[in-house]
Amino acid sequence: MSPRHNRPRAGGSPDERTGDQSGRYGGFQRTESWQGEEWSVRHVAGASAAGKRYRCPGCDQEIPSGVPHVVAWPEFGGVDDRRHWHKACWNAKDRRTSRVQRSRNAPRH
Repeated sequence: MSPRHNRPRAGGSPDERTGDQSGRYGGFQRTESWQGEEWSVRHVAGASAAGKRYRCPGCDQEIPSGVPHVVAWPEFGGVDDRRHWHKACWNAKDRRTSRVQRSRNAPRH
């Protein structure tokens, strides 16, 4: 039995062959259209997400450190426009309504 080789057989790295510029987050990146705007979307692997916790804008719950998730930002936005979403929340973003924060005693009109 020959030893296992952990490198691609075709020349170059996998990122060079597919055109994926995943950078340091370790996920693949694509562009999606949402709310009339183009968004850059990158899937972040759990191992790449170690060290920080984020709050998902879709469900307003915390994304713990080390959990795979999605980072999305407007295509022409800056670093401050990036948002970290649960994968399921990003996929369901069009089916969700805005959540209105009310106190317990507020009327529900």
